[in-house]
Amino acid sequence: MEEEKHESKPEEKTPSEPEKTSGVKAEAETSTGLEPNLAALLAYLFGWISGLIFYLIETKNKYVRFHALQSILFSIAYFVVFFVIGTIFSVLGSMPGAGLLFASLGGLFSMVFGIGFFVVWIMLMVKAYKGEKWLLPIIGDIAEKNA
Repeated sequence: MEEEKHESKPEEKTPSEPEKTSGVKAEAETSTGLEPNLAALLAYLFGWISGLIFYLIETKNKYVRFHALQSILFSIAYFVVFFVIGTIFSVLGSMPGAGLLFASLGGLFSMVFGIGFFVVWIMLMVKAYKGEKWLLPIIGDIAEKNA
């Protein structure tokens, strides 16, 4: 029997898929020793408290400082909106005759705004972890200038 000689071709390497990057430079150093995207996510986790902690201890990374300051400002906006809604509907709710209607509307407004703030808060954390800088209107501009 005659052996067939097969010429082996070198394996062709197919171009691999590009690695998904988080958008934050892997070499970016933080004062905390954490990855920048993780530190940015944690800055949102407990609202203004975690935002303030990361804003004060982070001196090297502007990305983390931005998210920390945006977290602080977002928390302040949350408290202001709920204080205003609560005050307005408490005053209107004490009116004779239409008080029950206004008290009910106040509860409805609070629920809608609460869900809205919760959704935005989750989105901020997800985008921060992905390495994206999502600027909220007004708040984001202030955070970016002061980060």
